[in-house]
Parts: sequence; structure tokens; C-alpha cells
Amino acid sequence: MNRLIGGQGAPAFGETDARLREEALANIRKLQGKMTRELLSTALFLLLSIAALNDFSFFPSLPDAIRAALGRPPSVNMISALLLVYVFSAIILILARMMSGSGRYGGVGHVGYLAGFFMFYHFSGKLPENFWAVFATGATVLALESYHLWIYCSEGIAKEREILESLDKKRGGRG
Repeated sequence: MNRLIGGQGAPAFGETDARLREEALANIRKLQGKMTRELLSTALFLLLSIAALNDFSFFPSLPDAIRAALGRPPSVNMISALLLVYVFSAIILILARMMSGSGRYGGVGHVGYLAGFFMFYHFSGKLPENFWAVFATGATVLALESYHLWIYCSEGIAKEREILESLDKKRGGRG
């Protein structure tokens, strides 16, 4: 990508190197930010789990009119079956992203799904008996998602650092 500066010839090598250096540093910051956001999703899941461990006791209970409007909660067996489908689907999707080398991740989405399972068990009155199933599912999915993102970002950061090293060697060889 040779852009003309002021309409007169190609940019000087030093200007190209400076632009490449800035792009590499920006990519490293972006990849590090991506890893941090995934860690925040894990922290959010842990906070949600602490609230669920206490059966959401610090929240006020829903008024009977709202509970009646929501209807009867699904059966515990149905919630458990959906949790099982969710965990296998999530793992397959994460493994597919790992195999394709995709940097996409769904940390916040996973926390939303897990919050839904906690809520369904809570409204069915069976959260204490099923807390560890949802927690183990969340820990497994988020650990695999974090591992995937860590591998992706680490490889990307290593490539960008190689670019920076080659630019440093080029600059050192000129002087």
C-alpha cells in the first residue's frame, strides 16, 4: 500500500517503518484488550454465581402478580435437559472457532445464558439442588472460551512482536 505523500513519490522507508510500528503496537493493545474483556466475563460469572449460591436472597422477591403473569416455571427435568444441550452446543462452537483460528468469543453471551439457567432453577425452587450443575457448566464453558482466546491473542501478539523486532533490527542495521 504505497500512498503518495503530497503527490510526490512513495513514502520514505522511515515513514513506512513508523507506520508499521504504530500498527503493530495498536494490534497488540487490541489483542490485550480482548483478553481483558474475556476475564471480565469470567468475573461477572463469578459474581452471578455468588448471588445464586445465596439463592438471590439479597434481591426482593417478585410480587405474586408478576409471578402469575410469568406463569409456571418449566420442570426441573426440562431445565436440566436444556442445560445439557447448552453445554454440548457451546463446547462444539468453541472448538469449531479454535479449529478455524477465529478470534471471536462469546463470554458475555455465555454469562447471559448461565444467568437464565440460574433464574429458571430459582423460579422453580430448585436452585440449591442444581447450583453446582450450572456452576460446573459455566466454569467449563468459560475456561474453554478463555483458553481459546488466550491462544488466539498470544499468537497474534507474538506475530506483532516479531514485526517490531524486525523493524528494530532494520533500524539498528542502518545506523
